[in-house]
Amino acid sequence: MLEGLRIIEIEGLGPAPFACMMLADLGADVIVVHRKNGRPAPGMPERSLIDRGKRSIELDLKSADDVATLKALVRRSEALVEGFRPGVMERLGLGPDDLSAINPDLVYGRMTGWGQSGPRAQTAGHDLNYASVSGAAWYASNPGETPFTPPTLVGDIGGGALYLVAGILAGVMAARAGRGGTVVDAAIVDGSAHMMNLLMALAQTGGLSMTRGQSMLDGPHWSRCYVCADAGYISVQCFEPKFYAEFLSRLGLGDDPVFASQFDAAAWPRQTALMAGIFAKQPRAHWEALFAGSDACVAPTLNPLESALEPHMAARGVWQDVDGVLQAAPAPRFSTRQQTGLRVIPARGEHTDTVRDWLETD
Repeated sequence: MLEGLRIIEIEGLGPAPFACMMLADLGADVIVVHRKNGRPAPGMPERSLIDRGKRSIELDLKSADDVATLKALVRRSEALVEGFRPGVMERLGLGPDDLSAINPDLVYGRMTGWGQSGPRAQTAGHDLNYASVSGAAWYASNPGETPFTPPTLVGDIGGGALYLVAGILAGVMAARAGRGGTVVDAAIVDGSAHMMNLLMALAQTGGLSMTRGQSMLDGPHWSRCYVCADAGYISVQCFEPKFYAEFLSRLGLGDDPVFASQFDAAAWPRQTALMAGIFAKQPRAHWEALFAGSDACVAPTLNPLESALEPHMAARGVWQDVDGVLQAAPAPRFSTRQQTGLRVIPARGEHTDTVRDWLETD
C-alpha cells in the first residue's frame, strides 16, 4: 500500500523503530541507518524483529563522508525518523532546518517521550513514566492495586509509535499535495493522553470517575480478569445489559438477586468477591467451553505462545514463527493486497554496499 514511499530511519530504541517496521510492513522502502561497528542495544538481538522488511546501512554520523551519504539519501526520500533527545540531531548538523534545506518537502519525524519542548523535555523517562504523567496509567490494574500497564503497549507503541506513523503519513500526504515538508513532534506523553479521550467521553455522562474502581470499565464485577482453579485467567467485559444477561445465564445466575443490579457501584465489591469465588472453582478450559460461541463477552487471557495456538488467532494467521522467531503478522489488512509471507529481518549493515552503489548510479 505504501510502495514508492522511501523513509530514512536513524537507529534508535523502541517506538521509532517499531513505527518504521509498521511502515515497512505496509510496503514503504525503509532504510535504517545503523551505527557503524555498533552493537544492538542491551537485551536486543543481532537481527532485530523490528528491523524486518527494512534495508540496513551502517554510517558514522560524526564522519563527514558518512554524513554526506546520509544527506544524499535524504534528497531521495520523503521522510526521516529519529528518536533522540531534543537537540541531538541539531548538534550533528542533521536537524530539521539542516535537512529541509536539502529537501524542502521532507517530513521529519521526531519520536520522544516528553516532546520537543516543556520542563521534562531534556529528562530521561520510559514507557511507564510517560503513561503515568499523561493519565493513561491511572485506571490500570484493579482497585487497591498499584497501577501497572502492559509493558510498552500503552506508551511506546500506542501513544508513541502509532501516532508517529499517523504523523508521518499525514505529513507525506501534505507534501505530495504541494504544501511542503513538516516536522512531526510525536511525544509519547501527548499520544497516550490523546488515547484517553475515549474514556473522557464517558466522563461526560458520569461513566468515568477520578477515583479508581468507581468507573464503568475499572470497577464492576463484569469488567475484569479472574483467576481460575488452574491459575489460568479469564477476562470478562459484558458492558451492555443484553450481554450481561447472557453472561449471568451461562453461569446459572440469571435469577440471582445479588447480581441483578449491574450498574450499582455500591454492590460491585460484593459481586466481585462472589464472582471471583465462582471462577476459582474450575480450570480455565472449563470456562472457555462454557462461554464458547456466546455473546457473554468472556475470553481467556493468554500469553503469546498460547495465543498463537488459539483457534481464532490461528485461523487468521496472526502469529507466525519464522526461523524460530515468533512474531505477529502485519496489520491492518487490505482487500486489494493479499497478505504474503513476512519480510526478511536484515543483518546490521547488510545493504551498505548496495545502497551506496545505488546512490552513485541513481
